[in-house]
Order: sequence, then C-alpha cells, then structure tokens
Amino acid sequence: MNRRRALLALGGLGLTGTSAWVLRNDVGGSDDALPMRVETLDAPGSTAGATSVPPENTVTLVDLFATWCAPCEEQMVALTAIRETYGDEVAMVSVTNERLGGSLTKADLRDWWRDHDGAWTLGLDPASDLMSALGAGSIPHLAIFDSAGEVHWQEGGLTDEESLRTEIDRALGEA
Repeated sequence: MNRRRALLALGGLGLTGTSAWVLRNDVGGSDDALPMRVETLDAPGSTAGATSVPPENTVTLVDLFATWCAPCEEQMVALTAIRETYGDEVAMVSVTNERLGGSLTKADLRDWWRDHDGAWTLGLDPASDLMSALGAGSIPHLAIFDSAGEVHWQEGGLTDEESLRTEIDRALGEA
C-alpha cells in the first residue's frame, strides 16, 4: 500500500478498526505496514542496530517524539515511571522522525535521551513511516500494542501516567 492509500484508509474519523486491519495486513503491498523495522541507537537502555515495532509476542508501548518538542520532554516523566513499574514485562520503544545531520547528531540525540532519563529502546524513523502507519498527526503520540501486535490504544498529545497504566493493564489482561 502506498502512502496515498494509507492516508485514504486513515481518513474520515481517523484510525478505525478497518483501516488498522488494512495497514496491519498489508493489503495492496504496503511499504509501511506494521510491524516495521526501525534503526536503533546505542543509548541508555538501547543498543545500535534495528528492532521490529512492535516486537513480537509482547505488550509494547511506542512513543513518537522529537528532541525539539517541549511536550515530548514532559511526556518522558510519565514514560520513565511506566518503565520503573513494568520493567521488562512491557516493551518500550521511543522513536523520533528527526533527520540526523546538520544541527542534530547521534551524539546530540544520545545526550537528550540521557538528560531525560530514557532507559529503553531508542529508534530513528526519518522517513516518518511509523508515524504514517499509526496515523499520528502530532507528537508526542503514544500507542500501546497487545501481545498479538494489534493496536490496543493510541493517543496524540500528552498522556498522564495513570491513563498509561490503565491501558497497559488492559493490554496485559488481554494477553
């Protein structure tokens, strides 16, 4: 499925069950269907390489963010608390669509991550494929996947820790 088809599938009321199914099941040969691979950085809690988003067979919290985004900085407080509560029971992946080079380097991104207590997988998606696949129109944007890899819940903007716990517990209960 090309981006135009994905946008059409996501149109109207947003990411509906049908459009999520279309994206998930790669109807039409999608380049950006979930799960997808993103480059990962060597940073606290993360190793250089690549990872599947969402990873297989685990409840996963995905955070779309940018280093220039003040609400994304604020979101890190709740994400750090979630990581401390759930540990390895819930996979966590934070992904930025920022392009490296010029004013932003991998070292800058690692420094930002360390300064904001990131301690889980840190990914790069400069083509915004993950953002597109999730139908995210803003950042921060959070999504919780159940252990079958289906979107259980997602929300754009700041999300408080209590709401994240509620949705993660629901996803874990469905596992």
